[in-house]
Amino acid sequence: MSADARYRRIAADIRARIEAGEWQVGDWLPSRAAMATEYDVNPQTMRLAHALLRRTGILEGEKRKGVYVAHPPAMRTLTDADADWPHSSETIDTRPCRADAELAERLGVQVGAVLQHETMECLDPGGRSAMLVTSWWRGRRQPHANFVVELGVAPLDEVQANALGLLVDTLAYRLVRTRLGRDGRPVETADLILPMDRWLIRLSGTT
Repeated sequence: MSADARYRRIAADIRARIEAGEWQVGDWLPSRAAMATEYDVNPQTMRLAHALLRRTGILEGEKRKGVYVAHPPAMRTLTDADADWPHSSETIDTRPCRADAELAERLGVQVGAVLQHETMECLDPGGRSAMLVTSWWRGRRQPHANFVVELGVAPLDEVQANALGLLVDTLAYRLVRTRLGRDGRPVETADLILPMDRWLIRLSGTT
């Protein structure tokens, strides 16, 4: 088993033990050294498992004191998939890419066309990952007059899971948002990836 798979497995097991009631909110977990012995791994592996659980809001920590069970992550409600993110965010990838068949259809371009690209990690007020927004567009970014959204679910790939602090293949909400110009043509498309344990989706009509 790879080191990455090992600490993620341990993190998943600790989370399951918390959910089963072995530790309650506010309870301190055993020391990193003690848990490394219990799981028969290097303390560094336990550090990575604890870091993953802190990132997802399962654990909190105090320097030199260890980690304890946090209150559940705050549940947010998304009502406007086109609204600016009100808190801090980090841009984690801006490499151009070429349009595959799906992106070509979404943007009305040829397969293989060079696209600009941006992936942002949106953080909640506590500094935890709340969602990922990956956008693609051709040429210069253009203003939009309208947008359409499709809601679905999708398993997290390795990059998404690492950014959100979750396990690979965890199901998350996937909102496909396509921004349209005044002529109704697509000017930008994006995937919004929202962990199901941190979000509710509320759809509302307009008149």
